[in-house]
Amino acid sequence: MSDVRVTIQRDSEREERVVTTGTTAADLFQGDRAVVAARVAGELKDLAYEVAEGDAVEPVEITSEDGLNILRHSTAHVMAQAVQELFPEAKLGIGPPIKDGFYYDFDVETPFHPDDLKRIEKKMQEIQKRGQKFVRRAVSDDAAREELADEPYKLELIGLKGSAADAADGASAEVGAGQLTMYDNVDAKTGDLCWKDLCRGPHLPSTRVIPAFKLMRSAAAYWRGSEKNPQLQRIYGTAWPTKDELKAHLEFLAEAEKRDHRKLGAELDLFSFPEELGPGLAVFHPKGGVVRKVMEDYSRKRHEASGYEFVNTPHITKEQLFETSGHLPHYADGMFPPLEFDGQNYRLKAMNCPMHNLVFKSRGRSYRELPLRLFEFGTVYRYEKSGVVHGLTRSRGFTQDDSHIYCTKEQMPQELDTLLTFVLDLLRDYGLHEFELELSTRDDSDKFIGSDEDWEEATEALRQAAEKQGLPLVPDPGGAAYYGPKISVQARDAIGRSWQMSTLQVDFNQPKRFGLEYTAADGSKQQPVMLHRALFGSIERFFGVLLEHYAGAFPAWLAPVQATGIPVGDAHVPYLQEFAEEARKQGLRVEVDASSDRMQKKIRNAQRSKVPFMIIVGDDDMNAGTVSFRYRDGSQENGIPRNEAIAKLVDVVERRVQV
Repeated sequence: MSDVRVTIQRDSEREERVVTTGTTAADLFQGDRAVVAARVAGELKDLAYEVAEGDAVEPVEITSEDGLNILRHSTAHVMAQAVQELFPEAKLGIGPPIKDGFYYDFDVETPFHPDDLKRIEKKMQEIQKRGQKFVRRAVSDDAAREELADEPYKLELIGLKGSAADAADGASAEVGAGQLTMYDNVDAKTGDLCWKDLCRGPHLPSTRVIPAFKLMRSAAAYWRGSEKNPQLQRIYGTAWPTKDELKAHLEFLAEAEKRDHRKLGAELDLFSFPEELGPGLAVFHPKGGVVRKVMEDYSRKRHEASGYEFVNTPHITKEQLFETSGHLPHYADGMFPPLEFDGQNYRLKAMNCPMHNLVFKSRGRSYRELPLRLFEFGTVYRYEKSGVVHGLTRSRGFTQDDSHIYCTKEQMPQELDTLLTFVLDLLRDYGLHEFELELSTRDDSDKFIGSDEDWEEATEALRQAAEKQGLPLVPDPGGAAYYGPKISVQARDAIGRSWQMSTLQVDFNQPKRFGLEYTAADGSKQQPVMLHRALFGSIERFFGVLLEHYAGAFPAWLAPVQATGIPVGDAHVPYLQEFAEEARKQGLRVEVDASSDRMQKKIRNAQRSKVPFMIIVGDDDMNAGTVSFRYRDGSQENGIPRNEAIAKLVDVVERRVQV
C-alpha cells in the first residue's frame, strides 16, 4: 500500500495527514457521529469515498444545511422504498429535500389515505432499524434505462439529462449533466439488494443513522409541475438530527397552523376565496375591508408626509407596453394570456412600472422636479399555477403599494438611504421589528440586460444604503431582476418565520428603453435613474402576514372592531349605545352586543372575535357614569369614567400599541 497525503479542513483549521490508499472519508472522521458526509474540492461525497492524493477534505455535519439535506433526501429514499414494498404498483417520480423536510411523488391508482401514511411510516421505521447501507454506483445511460425499464418517470428524466433540473423542480437531486449514478439500499448482514433509485447523492452511510422523522401529509401534484402531465400523489415528510428537534418542529407547525391566515380569515369573517371567482382571487368582507382601509390610509398619510405624489393607472394595456419595458420576453409565463380586440393584443397589468414611466414621459421634466416620487395602490394580475396559490400570500390578483422614484445619479445614494429608512420605519409601525436585508445581484446569465458599469454602480449604491442600517446583509447572487439589482427586506414574525416584505430596486435600463429624460441645469438632456419600491409587496400578502403575526389579535389601531359593549342586562343597552356613539365621534370603531344572548356568551363571542377591549356595564357603572374594561387576557379594570375610558381607547389607537 502506498501513502496518500490529504488535508482535513475544519473551519479555519487545516490538518495535514498521511494515510494509506483505500482510506475513506469515514476513516478520517471515525468516532465523530455528527459527520455524515464530506466535501472534497467543493463537491459533496459519501463517507465511503476513498480519498486521493492532495484531497482537501471537509467534514459535513448532520446539523449543517448540507447535512440536513442529506438526512432528508436519505429519508425520502426510505419512504419511497416503504411505499413500493406496500404498494408494488407505485411508480416513482421525484423525491428531493426541501426546507424542513422532503417529499416524494408517486403514480398510484388511488390517492393515499391518512391510514396509508401511518402504514408507510411504520414500514419506514422497520427499514430504519434494519440499518440498510446506501451504496453508490455509477451506471451508463443505457444501463440505467434497462434497470429502470418499469419506471417511466425516471426514464423521462434520463432522456432530459443535462436539462432535467430546468424541466422539473427537484430533478437536480437525481440527474445532472455528468454520469448517472444509482443508490442501492443493501442489507447490512447479507449484502442483498433491498431497493434502488436513480440519484446523484450523497446519502447517509446507512438507514440507522436517520435519527427522527415523521410523515406529514399527502397531496396531488402534477408531474414536472404542468397541468398537461399526469397527476401524481406527493407525500411530505420531515426529518431532524434529534427527536427533541423533531418535537420542537411539530410544536412549531401546530402553532403555525393555529395562525394560518386562511383559517383565521374565515373564523374572523375577514375575507374569502369564492370558487366562482377562481383560485387566488380574494374578496374582502366588511371587517377585512376595515383592516385593509386602515392599512392603506396610514400608508397614504406617511407617503404624503414624505413627498410622494399619487397616481392611478388602468388594469389593462396594449401588449406593446410590456415589450418596451422588457417584461414580456422575461415574464410572459407569469402573465395572463393576451386578450385580442380591435386587431391588437391587450394584457392584464402584471406590474405598474411601465405605466408610471408613461406618467413621467407625459411632458417635459426639469432637474428641479427631481426626485419625482410616484405612488400608487395598483392592482396587478399574475398567472400563478394552481399548485402554488396559497391564500393571500400567493395569489393571482393583488394590489401593490408601488412607488417609482425618478432621480439623478447624484441624488441616488441619498434617495436610497432615505427610502430604506422610510420602509423599515413603516414596517416597524405595523409591529414588525426583526429584519435582515438581502442584496440580490446579477450573475453571468443572459437573463440580465444593461452594461456591467451600470450594474456595478447600482449594486454598490444599494450595498452602501443597506450597510447604513446596521442590519444583517445576506448576499443573493443571481437573484436580481433582469433590469437591475435589488434589496429585499426579510422580516421575522412572532414565531420566528422569515417573510420577504419590501423590495427596493435600482434600474438604469427601463429609462433607456422608454427614452425618459429631463433637462439638466446646463440645458442638456439627461436620463434619470429609476428606483422601484414596493413597501408591503402587496396589500393582500401583507394583510396575511400580519394576520398570522398577531394570530388574528390585531392591535387596536388595526382591529376591525376596537371595542365591543357588553351589557349585564337589557336595561344597560341604551347607556352603552350612548357610550359607543361618543366613542365613534372620536373616530373609534365600537359596537354594542344587544343580542338576546347571556352576558357570558357575549364575552366568549368577543373573545373569539379577538376584540381588543370589551366595555362591560351593569347597574353600578350606569349609576356612577362609568364603564368597566375587560381585556383579551381576561383581566378587568372597573369603574372608569366614560370620558377617561374613551381617552384611553384613543390613546392606545394613536400610539399603535398592542393590548
